[in-house]
Amino acid sequence: MKLIILDRDGTINLDRDDFVKSADEWVPLPNALEAIAKLNQAGYTIAVATNQSGIGRGLYDMAALNAMHDKMHRLLREAGGRVDAIFFCPHNPESGVEACNCRKPLPGLFEQIRDRYGVDMTTVPTVGDTLRDLQAGAALGCPTHLVCTGKSQLKVPANLPEGTHIHADLMVFANWLIASSQKPI
Repeated sequence: MKLIILDRDGTINLDRDDFVKSADEWVPLPNALEAIAKLNQAGYTIAVATNQSGIGRGLYDMAALNAMHDKMHRLLREAGGRVDAIFFCPHNPESGVEACNCRKPLPGLFEQIRDRYGVDMTTVPTVGDTLRDLQAGAALGCPTHLVCTGKSQLKVPANLPEGTHIHADLMVFANWLIASSQKPI
């Protein structure tokens, strides 16, 4: 299986300092949906791993999150693509939730993805716009890719996991991955 794990806010859609709280506020980044479609057409399965602490903060509820994801799925279908699964952490980082291993940079979401798909994570690229996105994947050996959209648009974070590739956006990553996978061995 050719699997890729993507962050959501700042990687697929515009991020907001006041949180994306509704389907109306969920706006795809330029070419992001087309990049996912291109990856799908090249045989990749896409999973999303996303922190959604707005739920734990009481800023929106599961119905609003589902509406955001319904919009994403609909727009992806229109672009010829799909996301196969979405894994999210609803916890507020300040709530002191015991046993929360799912909030990135912790690897819980990535462990859930590994267990669901039964894959060797060292072959699964992870793409995000923040250090914590990459740290979560790197903890399980995922090759890491930073996109300079969202939070990293103004400044590339320091202390990236070793070997991290940096790309302007999700389409540049998609083109790079597809081209690099077609090189002769």
